[in-house]
Amino acid sequence: MRFIKDVETVRERARQHIDRGAITPELKVDPKEVCSILNEALATELVCILRYQHHYYMASGIHGPVVKAQMKEHWGEEQRHADILAERIQQLGGVPDFSPQGLTKSHTEYAEGHNLTDMVKEDLVAERIVCQTYAEIIRYLSDKDSTSRTLMEDILRNEEEHADDLADLLFALDPSTGKPTEVMTGDGEQKKFKSE
Repeated sequence: MRFIKDVETVRERARQHIDRGAITPELKVDPKEVCSILNEALATELVCILRYQHHYYMASGIHGPVVKAQMKEHWGEEQRHADILAERIQQLGGVPDFSPQGLTKSHTEYAEGHNLTDMVKEDLVAERIVCQTYAEIIRYLSDKDSTSRTLMEDILRNEEEHADDLADLLFALDPSTGKPTEVMTGDGEQKKFKSE
């Protein structure tokens, strides 16, 4: 027994509209709409790259090398996200928006910070914004565009790691931030504890 019951119909549909490339009837949303959403995410990644680069070059002092290493790693990963998004936009027949005006679509802000702690806080705030807005995009795409949803899920997973890294770094720079740790108790209840 075949999983795809009517392979002949699938084969015939694949021969129709071959000029559309990856866009098949299985895409249940207007590709232009998806490109618009992904261009917002692209703008967000580009602003994050710029902020991380600025913080990399401005990090100094005794903790400067540790902060620099974290910023460089994150900006490299944000660049990879931007590349993935740009490729998907192009695949859907859109145009990736790298223009300076396009950056205004970013979900995050470009905030410099006045010292290492401020810089890390600004980056952590940005990552938390990204985690929230990308989760919304994933919910919206659900089964309408599974490829774009999967790409966004992979990016979100990495952004959550960034937020966790930055919370740890912020605690190292300023222990009064006391990164909370959630622990599951035996009865399934979550309790928060402050790091000492």
